[in-house]
Amino acid sequence: MNAFSRFRKDVRAVFDRDPAARNLLEVLCCYPGLHALWLHRLANLFWRNGLKLLGRLVSHVSRFLTGVEIHPGAEIGSGVFIDHGSGVVIGETAEIGDDVLLYQGVVLGGTSKEPGKRHPTLENNVEVGAGGILLGPITIGEGARIGAGSVVTKSIPPATTAVGVPAQVSKEGSSSKPDFDLDHADIPDPLGDAFDHMLKRQLELEATVEELENRLEERTEAEESLDRSSVGV
Repeated sequence: MNAFSRFRKDVRAVFDRDPAARNLLEVLCCYPGLHALWLHRLANLFWRNGLKLLGRLVSHVSRFLTGVEIHPGAEIGSGVFIDHGSGVVIGETAEIGDDVLLYQGVVLGGTSKEPGKRHPTLENNVEVGAGGILLGPITIGEGARIGAGSVVTKSIPPATTAVGVPAQVSKEGSSSKPDFDLDHADIPDPLGDAFDHMLKRQLELEATVEELENRLEERTEAEESLDRSSVGV
């Protein structure tokens, strides 16, 4: 894909992902996530051609202008949309596929001081909610969704939804292109679901115990009545 095609796909991603985008001029002028992405492409070009200091300088300027910090060594595909942008941090060895959506406050961080791969890989069509923190050389499978505020330290299978601290898979799709959309106003809660199941099970057990106690009491009364009848005879 040439630079112009990638440029068009980046702009198209804004219109596809953000209903607030009204016209081309607004998108070109008022979307810091888009500006950060384009400046990163320039910084990454310098980085890959050995001009690492220049790449870092462009990255630093981008951070100042957009509030998004992307290391020039990170690899980012086309059609990626960084919504709002503020507080997004993407580490040096992070890899992001095509058509990925990142909300504000997302962190793709490392957990090791050793050189080499130490940041997450996001495959195509991944969505990460606001404040999502992904740590280490993990892989988020194609089409996966990470709920807002989740902390992910283990790889997530494709076409699943993961939420919580630490994140747990709570919903599965049927393919790499999932048949559901993640509504961040109503994300699933696997821990809450587990507690609800435990409470329901406890109530069922209490009802069973109460029924057995009532039967035992009735049986005891019947036996006592029979004994009194036997003594009377």
